Amino acid sequence: MASAPVQKTYLTAEEYLALERQAEIKSEYIDGEMVAMAGGSPNHSLVIGNLHAELRQGLKGRLCRTYPGDLRVRVPAGNLYTYPDVVVVCGDLQMDDVDPDAVLNPTLIAEVLSPTTESYDRGRKFELYQTLESLQEYVLVAQDRPRVEHFLRQDGRIWLYTDVSGLESSVSFSSIGCQVPLAEIYDKVNFL
Repeated sequence: MASAPVQKTYLTAEEYLALERQAEIKSEYIDGEMVAMAGGSPNHSLVIGNLHAELRQGLKGRLCRTYPGDLRVRVPAGNLYTYPDVVVVCGDLQMDDVDPDAVLNPTLIAEVLSPTTESYDRGRKFELYQTLESLQEYVLVAQDRPRVEHFLRQDGRIWLYTDVSGLESSVSFSSIGCQVPLAEIYDKVNFL
């Protein structure tokens, strides 16, 4: 006998936000579905901290701010609320009307890849991020080897891809005027 299909519960953005404000763990929201975020590995957390620290240092005295993992970003085109691993916002923060804790205008978003999220970060999530007019750079950072994949908006929907590998290399973030050595991003990271 075949089992009945599992029925998904769809939430409005307002219902998601009410639940999220009371939750002990963070969840993303995409097109009516609330998805709990898994905890990261020690390497994942260390890479996020290192990248955030380097960007913060590089942005001192400038009108850009960097946020590690706890800043909610709204992507209206995909009805997405998400928590990127690192977000840089230049200029004034533009907050969502529905959610005053969600930013609408990231300049740079970085995601540290993990086996469970890599295909989503490369695929659907990047597709949705590209609809944000403010977004100039998207960065995918490996946690198992020194490798940063960098996407720089050229004109409209054209993105220039650069693959930076090796601890002796540096990645340039031209929209925010920072250059970060991979040796700093991967400081104290234990590659297995």
